[in-house]
Parts: sequence; structure tokens; C-alpha cells
Amino acid sequence: MSLLAEIANRLGYFDDAEFLLEKAVQFKPDDGDLRLKYASILRKKQKFTKTMEQVNILCDKYPDNLTYQAQKASEIMQNGGHEEAIELLNNILEKNPFNFSTFTSKGHAQKTLGKTDAAIESYRSAYKIKPDHGEAFFSLSNLKTYSFTANELSNMRNQVKRVDLSLRDKSYFHFALAQGCEAMGEFDEAFFHLEQGNKIKNDQSKYSIERMDAELQAQIDVCDESFFRDLGIGGHTTKDPIFILGLPRAGSTLIEQILASHSMIDGTLELPNILSIAQSLRGDDIYGKLGNYPKSMLSLTHAQRDSLGKKYIDETKMHRKDAPMFTDKMPNNFRHIGLIHLIMPNAKIIDARRYPLDCCFSMFKQLFAQGQEFSYGLAEAGSYYNSYIKLMDHWDKVLPNKILRVNNEDVIDDLEGQVKRMLDYLELPFEEECISFYETTRSVRTASSEQVRKPVNKDGMARWKPYAKNLKPLVESLNQDLLLPEDISMIN
Repeated sequence: MSLLAEIANRLGYFDDAEFLLEKAVQFKPDDGDLRLKYASILRKKQKFTKTMEQVNILCDKYPDNLTYQAQKASEIMQNGGHEEAIELLNNILEKNPFNFSTFTSKGHAQKTLGKTDAAIESYRSAYKIKPDHGEAFFSLSNLKTYSFTANELSNMRNQVKRVDLSLRDKSYFHFALAQGCEAMGEFDEAFFHLEQGNKIKNDQSKYSIERMDAELQAQIDVCDESFFRDLGIGGHTTKDPIFILGLPRAGSTLIEQILASHSMIDGTLELPNILSIAQSLRGDDIYGKLGNYPKSMLSLTHAQRDSLGKKYIDETKMHRKDAPMFTDKMPNNFRHIGLIHLIMPNAKIIDARRYPLDCCFSMFKQLFAQGQEFSYGLAEAGSYYNSYIKLMDHWDKVLPNKILRVNNEDVIDDLEGQVKRMLDYLELPFEEECISFYETTRSVRTASSEQVRKPVNKDGMARWKPYAKNLKPLVESLNQDLLLPEDISMIN
């Protein structure tokens, strides 16, 4: 049953995997690893309360098992309890002070809370125990503010030369070295490491431009004017959600930080709930194929649309506090605006957009945890940007005035004007705290966490220019109408 559940999990049949593991745990309730697999699939299905129940059972049954204790800390962190998680991780380190992965997890929690100096110390403690622990070095680089020492750079250069180093660690070291070399102005070496790190990830992902284009084109083909006209008014009438979407590294974290500083808006996370609903509508899908979605939306009844909208609101309550509105900053939700409109027609949608060379190169420089395979190649990133623009143009056509577009460059040039524009769209009064958003003490989990704790600045603009001679594949893949002529000339 465990093996069948693993197969079901890999194929995307999460309901089957949950059912099989639930029964397997009933047969062997003392099998800790089996229960941990069950907890993992529950988390994937967003059943957070049940996940924590299973992890608590593990920790109660096996109080000396530090792996289960670390898993509990991870679950607590996922649910926003970073201070509590740090306390639990400290207890683990008291029992095993050489647990390098626990130091890394502790650093992640500290970074999220804005405790940068403490996070640096935790990451350093991790790699001192295990010098080839690539995640610790990458985590330091991912702070975007850390300067590596000469010894750290030398160690990383030696590590990537090893033939026995895992690809996972090797990719971590390449991305970390890219940041370290860029900080010293060594752009040729920085780009070499970016190429190598991205190649490892691209080879592993098997990403297909053609398959992604077909998936996004299916939204255009199905969700046309007649689609919305024929389905008519319906869905859950909630006005609570604010979807901030677009491409990664396009300024969505900045927009979220600004809005979450408003007294009437709770800032949450990159919530996977819309993606989960879309997955459930695929039907008998096989991994890697389109399945029945988005065509399956054609058969949604009024009751089903209302139910799915309520399901989203109920499942996301745990991430909210008391404000009447809340943000959902999952970038890839731009693929599912048709679904969002069907199940929550009054939800607000903000499209975070950034100049393509800045956006695509920033994606190429970032090692994402998961789900952004299009970023591991310059041509792939450019093609994805084109498809994103094409789909957003379609949503503007079939759902006029539904989406507010906010350009990152406009926010940097006129912060107050763009803040007022966003709050007018959300029908909320202006609050000065939105201008001083960098003083907000909320947790921020994304790669932009350190940047949004500073006032707006132009540091992130034109960061691609020192690499211009290497970016021809990106420019050739992008729609030329999206680029400034002088930038095209500079790269060609």
C-alpha cells in the first residue's frame, strides 16, 4: 500500500495516495516512517490540522527521534510559527550540536523573521560542521546582502570541482558562487557559475517550452468571451482575497509588503490552494499531460462554483488574522485567472509586472525551491515571459477592468502614487503605513525578504547589463516589441 501510494503521489493522484497511506497506518500504527509519509501527503493536500496531528503522534511515540522533532519544527514553520520552531530546533541542537541541517532550518526561520545576523550565524554553524553542505552557502547568498570572505569563496570553488559531490549540493554552490563573484565585479566567473547551476537544474527538470505553451494556450482556447457569458454570474461572493500574481522576481513581494502594512489587509504566503483546486479539476490526468482542465470548468454548476470558492476561503483561514482582506501571492496563479473569476468573482487581482530583461535575468539568477522550471534557461525564461504576456492580454480582453497592472518600475519612481492607485482599486482608505512598509515586522519567506525591509530603491534595475554579452539567447527568445531598442543593440 505504501508503494502504491508513492506511485499515486508521483502521478498526481493525491486522493488515492492519502487513502492508501491512511489504511496502511491503521495496519501498522507503530511504523514511524509510514506515518511520516502519511503526514507528507496530508500536507501536500493542505490538510494542515491533520498533518500536525500525525507529526505530534510521531513525537509522542518516539520522543528521542530527532528526525521527527525536526519534522514537527518544519510543520510549525510552514504554519507561520517561526519563534516556536526556533525553540524546538534549539532543543534538538542541545541533544545533537552537530546536526548541520537543524542549524540550516533555524537560519531559515530567523531569516523569515528578519533576524539576519542570527541567520548568518546559524548558516555558518551549519557549514562549519559539514563544509560541503551547499544549502548553507546558498542560503547565505540568498540573503542578497551577505558578502563572502576569501576563505568561503575558496572553499566553494574547491567544492564544485569535486566529482563525488551530489548534484544538489553542486547546484547550491554554483548559485552561491555566482552571487559571490558578482559582488566582487567578477562577472565572467559569475555567469559561468550561473550557467553551470542552471544546467544542472534544467537537465533534472526536463522542462518543455512546447508543453508549457500548450498548457497556457489551452486557457485562451477554453476561457473565451462565450465561456464567461454562457456560465454567467455565480461563485462564492466573498471580497476577502487579493491575488498578487505574475512572474517570479517581478516585484510581487514588494506589493504584498506594501498592502500587508494596511490595517485592513492580512499578508499571508504564496498559497498553493488555487493550484490545488486546478489540479483537482484535471480528472484522470497522467503526469506531464494536460488532462481535463481547463475544459472541465465548462461543466461546473453554480453549486460547485460556490462550493469551490468557500473551500478556498475555509482552507486559507489558518494563514489569516482578523483583517477583512488578505493577500495570496502565488505568482503562477496568473494561469488560473479564469478559475478564480468563476469561483470568486469579487476577488481582486493585481498583476505584478517588471521589464523583461530585469525580470528574466533575475529569474535565471535565482535557485527556486520548486515549481519554476522555466527559469533554468535563458531561452526558456524568455519564452515563458512571452506566454505570460499573451495570456494576461487575453484575460484583459475577456475580463475587462478585472485586473490591476502594477509595474515595478512605476512603484520605484512614484511609490505614493502607486500605493494610492492600488488602494483605490481595492476600495480601501489610504494609510501612511503603506509608504513606510519596510518597517512592518511581518514574516517574509521569499527570496526578496531582505529587499522589502528597506525603502524602495533602484538597486535591482539593469542588473543584467554587466552580463549583456551573454544574454543573446534571452533577447532572441523575447518578443522584440517588449524591449527598448537600445537594449537590443547593447546585447546584439
